[in-house]
Amino acid sequence: MSKKVLVLGEVREGSLRNVSFEAIAAGLQIADGGEVVGLLVGDAVAGLTQELIAYGASRVITVEHPHLKNYTSDGYSQAILAVIEQENPEAIVFGHTSLGKDLSPKIASRLQSGLISDVTEIQGGGDDTLFVRPIYSGKAFEKVKIKDGIIFATIRPNNIPPLVKDDSRTGEVSSVSVDITNLRTIIKEVVRKSTEGVDLSEAKVVVAGGRGVKSEEGFEPLKELANLLGGAVGASRGACDAEYCDYSLQIGQTGKVVTPDLYIAAGISGAIQHLAGMSNSKVIVAINKDPEANIFKVADYGIVGDLFEVVPMLIEEFKALKVNA
Repeated sequence: MSKKVLVLGEVREGSLRNVSFEAIAAGLQIADGGEVVGLLVGDAVAGLTQELIAYGASRVITVEHPHLKNYTSDGYSQAILAVIEQENPEAIVFGHTSLGKDLSPKIASRLQSGLISDVTEIQGGGDDTLFVRPIYSGKAFEKVKIKDGIIFATIRPNNIPPLVKDDSRTGEVSSVSVDITNLRTIIKEVVRKSTEGVDLSEAKVVVAGGRGVKSEEGFEPLKELANLLGGAVGASRGACDAEYCDYSLQIGQTGKVVTPDLYIAAGISGAIQHLAGMSNSKVIVAINKDPEANIFKVADYGIVGDLFEVVPMLIEEFKALKVNA
């Protein structure tokens, strides 16, 4: 049976994150011919509605309020619950991002609903929808089916391909007025660290360094390679603990989980905690001086050698390919 699916479009610094479009694609599969309703929450988000429609949303609802300018779980949950009460959807989809991971359990608890988190694949649709998600730090996968109640899921970025954008698509846009009150958290100021390049959690290419980079300066060739490939730089916890880089770059069980098309691991031994954050990458290339390093067990391609010799060679080869392309 076809379903109405509510999909949260996640806004960051005035733009929609890519996972929003992937969530719409997931919603369309769950809807199985039904309606996918995009939802935008914030202070000034009305200008982003057409983009959600272009990626497949049937229509879009906005909730705007000064208290929603910065994310708080209290404010966003009030806005989203009001829309859920009005729309009565049979399924809800969020991105499995820091916002989605914080907000979705609160919404699910209020709805007395189950939550399927970190979904990497959807099979079937409608009443026969199956959700695939990793368990045991990615060592196994389980398939989950909701038999009763609201379907509520978060989608891991970079796993479910979005539809091709079609600016000719049209859909209704409406707004819901919600009085955001009794906030227990007030954001006085937001201080952001300066970051360059591609968002790590959504990057198609990730170049990550471990303790083998030896210093903060050791990350410079990795940054050059990542920039050349249009990707992002990541790190193991060991590199972060050694203060070679910021913890915002950490990939692993206690850091970010990434699923890029290409993951290049330089000077990373392959501790199980790190593998939990990147082992589902589509192609893994490992560079390590130790031929017995654990990282080679999950790598599609392994290079035994000094990263300070191998990475500059890769940079030169990719530069040559770009020139000859």
